[in-house]
Amino acid sequence: MLDQQYVTCSHTPSEIEHHYGDNVHILSDPLALSLLARLCSPQAVQPEINFLVEDLYRTLVYAVINQEFPLIQRKVTSRMQEVLSDTQQAQERGIIEGHMLDRSTPVVTVDIARAGILPSLTCYNVLNRILDPMVVRQDHLIMSRAVGADEHVVGARISGEKIGGPVDGRIVIFPDPMGATGTSLSTAIQYYKDTFGGKPSKLLTLNLIVTPEFVRRIKTDHPEVIMYALRLDRGMSSPEVLKTVPGTHWDQESGLNDHDYIVPGGGGFGEIMNNAWV
Repeated sequence: MLDQQYVTCSHTPSEIEHHYGDNVHILSDPLALSLLARLCSPQAVQPEINFLVEDLYRTLVYAVINQEFPLIQRKVTSRMQEVLSDTQQAQERGIIEGHMLDRSTPVVTVDIARAGILPSLTCYNVLNRILDPMVVRQDHLIMSRAVGADEHVVGARISGEKIGGPVDGRIVIFPDPMGATGTSLSTAIQYYKDTFGGKPSKLLTLNLIVTPEFVRRIKTDHPEVIMYALRLDRGMSSPEVLKTVPGTHWDQESGLNDHDYIVPGGGGFGEIMNNAWV
């Protein structure tokens, strides 16, 4: 017997106001922001750093699953069916029915080494618990950003990959902590398009922090991509711009210093997550 309240199931995450467009989701989550502030502080060291990254990416991927993954009508037998005395009553009332996640949804999570190793693995483990593990895959890209003589980022290089096959019809997620210039993620997304072709059902970026420059780059290069982040950093903007709703004066907003690191940011996450300062 279907309870009317579960005929449909909708979810709307709490997000900050901005003018970057519908494909940009910057969550408004006090707990996540508190943990992220701790992660960005110099007092956070290993092993706390990686524990915080795991907690934050669980929060982020749960929000993405709730909002972006398809639902189907499902019936699940409750334990109470065995104890209900009347057979007909048990068959009718010992059932949980309603809109739930479609466990057959095919997904690929892309590990962009090195800062993306743990975020992708965290998402991969969550997805394997929620979906049918047979349709969940993790790919790997070895990338490094290329820096010019002025120490600005001029591109990204892919030096190796381990990709499990086509992505046609799959949700493809790119969990990478710091969305700074957007160069690495744009290159990774383009690599999938050029190498395999086809059409993923959705392309999603999952970042802890993004800048206005990152959002602009991804929207320009790949307008179909849906972006999720826990925090927007535009700390190099003027005090006047910082008083406005993000995106109001997008051309005057900046979250990058002269070396293309995020401000206020949290430093190099590839370094702190791996205790490797190169």
